[in-house]
Parts: sequence; structure tokens; C-alpha cells
Amino acid sequence: MRGLLARRMKFHLLGAFLVSMGCATLYKFGVAEPRKRAYEDFYRHYDPVKDFEAMKAAGVLESAPAK
Repeated sequence: MRGLLARRMKFHLLGAFLVSMGCATLYKFGVAEPRKRAYEDFYRHYDPVKDFEAMKAAGVLESAPAK
């Protein structure tokens, strides 16, 4: 029984470190990178003037009334 806590603590610290690094890696490549690509694709083809004109024509903007 002597040294049981220290021995188990080493095992659990190593396991916790590996699990946390695995979760961080999965999040990076499963969530963050696809989100970055989606934003890049959206803004590559985004035309703010066209979007403004569409909102203005729909009457969404109070400061720029539709003609």
C-alpha cells in the first residue's frame, strides 16, 4: 500500500493529459478548421453592395428607405 497514491496519480495525470490533447486535436480539425474554411468561402463570394441593395429593396433598413 506504500506509494499507492503516487503511483496511481502518475497514471491518471498521464491519462488526463492524453485525453485532453486528443480532445483539443479533435476540436481543432473537426470544428475550427471547417468553420474557418466556411467563413473563407462565404467572404470570397460575398458582395456587400449587392447585399445592401437587397436589404434596402426589401425595406429592412430604416435609414435607407426603399425607392
